[in-house]
Amino acid sequence: MKIIGNGLILASVILLAVFGYQYFTQKQEQNHSFIEAEEKINEEGKAIDEPSIADFKAEENEAFAILEVPKLKKSLPIIEGTDPDDLNKGVGHLTDSVYPGQKEQIVLSGHRDTVFRSFGELELGDRFIVKMPYGTYTYEIKSTDIVPEDDTTVIRKMGEEVLVVTTCYPFHYVGSAPERFIFYAYPVAES
Repeated sequence: MKIIGNGLILASVILLAVFGYQYFTQKQEQNHSFIEAEEKINEEGKAIDEPSIADFKAEENEAFAILEVPKLKKSLPIIEGTDPDDLNKGVGHLTDSVYPGQKEQIVLSGHRDTVFRSFGELELGDRFIVKMPYGTYTYEIKSTDIVPEDDTTVIRKMGEEVLVVTTCYPFHYVGSAPERFIFYAYPVAES
């Protein structure tokens, strides 16, 4: 019995060490990506004309922008791509979607238990701010949806600029979540 107890303690310590290491390295990657995104914004941080905005394209795996969530007091790096490595570094931008100012659907994704922790607290009317190398764009959450994890109908032409932010759902689910929570946020008119 003592051997089983010691084995369980050892297994627990090993699991905690692995989790701690993964958490630490993920935080380091996010911090590095945030610095890279800030540099990109600051070096190109001057307003550019409409044709240049329409032609903007980030490189795969590049940290190129920052997503601010004022209600949660969060500033998160946006990475080009949504593969697991990209999502470990920050918020992923779906490569097949457009960028702010390009007048169509912009898709951002993130893990609910890392960068999008606390996103369950967001409500209609809350805002997302996207800082791009060519300007800052503010979006207000107008609607939400919950879809099965394999539902790709969320990604589509919408005929207008819409920021679509996706994450796993339920928010406090342990393991691979069976659904996705979708925020639909629309541009806020500058006053």
